[in-house]
Amino acid sequence: MTSKPRKPSILIVEDEAAIRTGLIDVLIYHGFEVEAAADGNTGLDKALTGRHDLILLDVMLPGINGFDICNRIREVDREQPIIMLTAKTSDEDIIQGLKLGADDYVAKPFSVAQLVLRIQAVLRRARVGIEAETLLHLGDELAIDTRNLAAQRGDETISFTRREMDILHYLHSNAARPVPREELLTKLWGYARDLDLETRTVDIHIAKLRRKIEPDPANPRYLVTVRGAGYRLMV
Repeated sequence: MTSKPRKPSILIVEDEAAIRTGLIDVLIYHGFEVEAAADGNTGLDKALTGRHDLILLDVMLPGINGFDICNRIREVDREQPIIMLTAKTSDEDIIQGLKLGADDYVAKPFSVAQLVLRIQAVLRRARVGIEAETLLHLGDELAIDTRNLAAQRGDETISFTRREMDILHYLHSNAARPVPREELLTKLWGYARDLDLETRTVDIHIAKLRRKIEPDPANPRYLVTVRGAGYRLMV
């Protein structure tokens, strides 16, 4: 007898009962196993069990807020896929969540179709990342282990999130040309709606990567901007 494939597990941390219940129903309908928490403390406890394929995390929560939960998760698990739920008009929430290591964000109010696409895209990239076991080299000084989300520069060990490693791996695979922001959004984030805000998503991740891989982030020599064309990884 062939066993059924395991359903992806999603943890919803959302204090608004109507949104939480709606999300549970929608995600179960789309074939996910779902667990939920209504406050930050409970959400953190559940998130740190490591048994969820993705965490859908609201920013404003009673108890511990979503930023602190994201930060605590990243202290122990750099691979855990996280999507933040943010207020539509709050660019600061978006930037802060991405800086803390969230893979993506969805602005409230959101469409069900948009949310499901984002979840599927993040899960798909996480699976691809697990399968990739490539050792990337930048010059003679930096060796990047994509499987273990780490790099070595002399005696220094540098840690990456899964999203950061996805970007590096994609740019490395296309090193012969500059890669437009829109292509990164399509290939790595799943779609490119709300482009003005989404472009900032890419820029924030690129800035974080430069701080990690560049000897002088203000004058990058590995991860360079090609004006009018996108980003290129110089290998």
